[in-house]
Amino acid sequence: MKKLLSAFFAGALALAACAPAATPAPSEPSGGASLEGVPAGLTAKPLKIAVIRNLPSDDHTKQFLDGARTEGESFGFTVDTFIADNDDAKFQELVAQAIEKGYDGLIISHGKKDYSYDMLKPAIDKGIKVVTFDTVIDKDGATLPEITTTFQDDFKLAELSLSEIAALKTDGTPARVIKLWWGPGVPPLDRRETIYQKFLEEGKIETLETVGPSNFQDVQGDIAAKVGALLAKYPEGTVDAIWGSWDEMAKGAYKALQDAGRTDIKLISIDVSNQDMNLMREEGSIWLSTAAVDPALIGIVDMRLLAMKFAGDEVPANYDLEAKLIKQSDLKPDTTMLTLKDVIDGWGKSDAFNQPWMDTLRAANK
Repeated sequence: MKKLLSAFFAGALALAACAPAATPAPSEPSGGASLEGVPAGLTAKPLKIAVIRNLPSDDHTKQFLDGARTEGESFGFTVDTFIADNDDAKFQELVAQAIEKGYDGLIISHGKKDYSYDMLKPAIDKGIKVVTFDTVIDKDGATLPEITTTFQDDFKLAELSLSEIAALKTDGTPARVIKLWWGPGVPPLDRRETIYQKFLEEGKIETLETVGPSNFQDVQGDIAAKVGALLAKYPEGTVDAIWGSWDEMAKGAYKALQDAGRTDIKLISIDVSNQDMNLMREEGSIWLSTAAVDPALIGIVDMRLLAMKFAGDEVPANYDLEAKLIKQSDLKPDTTMLTLKDVIDGWGKSDAFNQPWMDTLRAANK
């Protein structure tokens, strides 16, 4: 018993630091109580939620987990978070353990198509409520209709960012691009790739090189080294832009460009963090813009959808969160993820799936 408790509390401390946890084991929630106007499914018993993400512990991940956790706790849920560091075997094991350990609901982020159906079917068979983010559930055409899948509007993210690159050229020729991409097999990037191919076919861009990460413990360092090695091949004036389909890769490219003194190449990306904005604000920065969805809002909306499932409310099979373009010129010296809403209209705000009874729960759990 002592060993079990030690392992659990060690995992809980690691999670608090947004580090990977070894074994999903639900914390003990407080008892439930009926509230006027709140569906019985939310108050009949204390509800325990596991949020499990198959990405490294970067800024985007931390904000996503924080959004899900704070919204869930405002409803009175116990919320535990776990990170698999892009280790598919570890990710599947964490999900299997959560199913076995008695969680009532799961929010699953970045499951791969080749295993997500088999990974999540035991949860559905057990009556666990499930919402996924950036996960494709399709096994030979079979899906799990009980699951709601959410995505950022990846098509719009790609369109916004690539339009910025295409606009760099005013002479009718395609923009020459070094493409930072990881795939195929990563659902959000695969969706972004469809728009990239459209821009290629329309002659708006030309791909010079494609670079992707191989070291997921240090994506920025890995990409910085790879882009740095490429730059010698391309004299000044031969590359228009680097497109970062994921901002962790973009940060590595930014370092390579800075180290090489290559102010002739512009950087445009997808996703945003405080670190990104700090780099965009540096004097002479070549990072011109990024397209993004508030990562905390993704976690919030996913938790609302899960709460609606407990309530027995009708929810959609899928939902895309609205994308925004953030330009270097939009940022003020003190703009952060918390204040981005002050300079980007509609940032971080959404009434999607916010039910009146949720406000009752928030008031009761304030």
